[in-house]
Amino acid sequence: MMRSRDLKAALGALVLGGGLFGAYTLALADSLAAQTATNGAADETAIPASDELATLLADRVQIEDQNRLVAQGNVEMYYRSNRLTATRVIYDQAQDKLIIEGPIRLEQPGQTGSIIVASQAELSPDLRNGILLSARMVMARELQLAAASIERTDGRLTVMKQVVASSCEVCINDPTPLWEIRARKVVHDAQTKQIVFYDAQFRAAGMPIAYLPRLRMPAPGVTRMSGFLRPSLRTTSSLGAGIKLPYFFALGPSRDLTVTPYVSAARTATLGLRYREAYNWGNLELSGAVSDDDIIPNETRGYLFGDLSARLPDDFKLGVQLRLVSDSSYLLNYDISDEDRLWSGITLERVRAGEMITARFGNTHSIRDDESNSINPMLSGTAQWVRSFSPASIGGLATVRFSTLGARRASDSTLDSDLDGVPDGRDMLRGSFTANWQRNWLLPGGMLGGIEAQYAADIIQTASDPSYDSTILRDQPTLATELRWPWVKSSTRASYVIEPIAQIVWAPNNLTASPDEDSLLPEFDEGNLFSLLRFPGEDMRETGLRANLGVSWTRYDASGWSLGVLAGRIFRQRDLSQFSAGSALSGINSNWLVSTQLSTSKGLTWTNRALFDDDLSFSREEMRVAWSAERYQIAAGYLWVDAASDSSLNTDLSELRLDTQWQWANGWQSSFSTRYDFTAERAARAQLGLQYTNECVLVDLSLSRRFTSSTSVSPETDFGLSVQLVGFGSAQGGAVRRMCAR
Repeated sequence: MMRSRDLKAALGALVLGGGLFGAYTLALADSLAAQTATNGAADETAIPASDELATLLADRVQIEDQNRLVAQGNVEMYYRSNRLTATRVIYDQAQDKLIIEGPIRLEQPGQTGSIIVASQAELSPDLRNGILLSARMVMARELQLAAASIERTDGRLTVMKQVVASSCEVCINDPTPLWEIRARKVVHDAQTKQIVFYDAQFRAAGMPIAYLPRLRMPAPGVTRMSGFLRPSLRTTSSLGAGIKLPYFFALGPSRDLTVTPYVSAARTATLGLRYREAYNWGNLELSGAVSDDDIIPNETRGYLFGDLSARLPDDFKLGVQLRLVSDSSYLLNYDISDEDRLWSGITLERVRAGEMITARFGNTHSIRDDESNSINPMLSGTAQWVRSFSPASIGGLATVRFSTLGARRASDSTLDSDLDGVPDGRDMLRGSFTANWQRNWLLPGGMLGGIEAQYAADIIQTASDPSYDSTILRDQPTLATELRWPWVKSSTRASYVIEPIAQIVWAPNNLTASPDEDSLLPEFDEGNLFSLLRFPGEDMRETGLRANLGVSWTRYDASGWSLGVLAGRIFRQRDLSQFSAGSALSGINSNWLVSTQLSTSKGLTWTNRALFDDDLSFSREEMRVAWSAERYQIAAGYLWVDAASDSSLNTDLSELRLDTQWQWANGWQSSFSTRYDFTAERAARAQLGLQYTNECVLVDLSLSRRFTSSTSVSPETDFGLSVQLVGFGSAQGGAVRRMCAR
């Protein structure tokens, strides 16, 4: 291919011109027309002239022997975005080469941002071929390679002899880096972006650790390339000491496969696989493993997880999830997941302004000891369509909702073997329609008044449950009115807001009974204190006349902190026994709800929610404290639930959770988290993490202990260690660099 201009032609033009120049700037090039006359017709793909301009800057430029150009004194050469600086440059036209005297610095932005420093060199005029002596190459400002010589071939291959490579800071008074690789020869391929070490010796703190006859690594900045990934060491009480050595296959720009062998001390042989593929319309990921260990002797164990996300026409999103496991303890034994209910199925959704469509259908497989997959509704599906709009004639906001729920059990028995009040084989299918309208008005005196009306209708099909008809038809109207009266007071120091709220809700006292599959655990908090219902689903709906009363007080201080308190309660005309006895919502009056929130400008937040009755007997207490600063984050939470107030509990729940993270100034980072069960008087889980990172290495150390009362999973201690060398591929080190003593 003919090139319109090149460095050789430019320097040649200067040689023919001759003469002596001071502070000379050269920007010469043969014209495309002249080359066409000399070499024939120009190639249509010739490089534009602007890409081929050569520039030479020097304090002094002269011609010797009619064919040697000598530039000396602060010499700078620019060619094709390459920049060369040197003390003296000689262009020999007869031999067609550059003789360069150092110190030399060659910057190549296109070569992964590499910089070569050398004492002397002989290069071709286009800087693509030649040799540099006593050279050092720095790639992407991370990886440094010092060599006796560097040879360049066609601008692609860089061959280095007698090399020492490291990305660590090297001090004059302590020249031993934290880690280094010494090799007889190193070849860097700019096209494949690979670095190959021959006869490589890995050293840590100057001590030889390993020898490899050939070692291939990705160049800095590479994010996808086939090869070994960071290994990790793992020691557990059930599997013993082991190592994971993943290998990454880049199958293309949008596909990859990771194979991870895991071998532990005579206890397990595991092969893990992960396949990923990206499409124009979505993403697919499959992961799994097969194991042979002595936890369950003479049995092949494993798991398979799959996730697919897809963008469909008309703004729909599709999701597919697959969760399969061989036994109940495998996921915890191999630290794969803490899930104990594995859901497999499909989801579909579309969210637009004023409209929402969602659907979810699948099967749940429980690996809990106290749950049966045959007598619980593991196969289930839900779907809903919600539309909101503002009626032009009456104003306000109207919402229409269509929903459906289906739940099926594997058993067909009408008996109740587990004594939970539900036949073992009950199946149910429900369709619901709900219409809601609400509107607010600003009243005299700053009061805000509102009304809300709702109508709901259900059709329910049941099977294998003698307590209910096979077909149930029911409907329920609900009316509500609300009054809010905010009081505001401001001063130079703070602002105060007090807001009493009263809501009266009416619905018929009777609602046709139906099976309850989605409303078993109603909640009572500040989010639903002023709501038409507290059930999470639509199988159950609140009935009767009731008043939701509350008052909130908030202080906004000028210094940046704020404190808010909300107190409220539900008063009913009659106790219709909709909620289980002892719960915070049962009785003619609910428990008192008191919620407190504190936030400061220093990063401290504190929230508390308490439920208690008239004699201050608490049914629930939740507290969370968090403090976030520049170098550390601390979060602690406490939860106490009275077993009498929650039908899902056999004993009182009293649990403390703590999470901390600390950033140390010298590159150290630590974390600690634990969950302590005061009822069982033991920790449920404890984790300790320690990480060190600097410009050249990342070390991650973890220690965890899981306690359990399960009969299928034993308490286990897990120790993990991984080390990553910074400077290869996309690995990024920390901002902390080694400090050199003076």
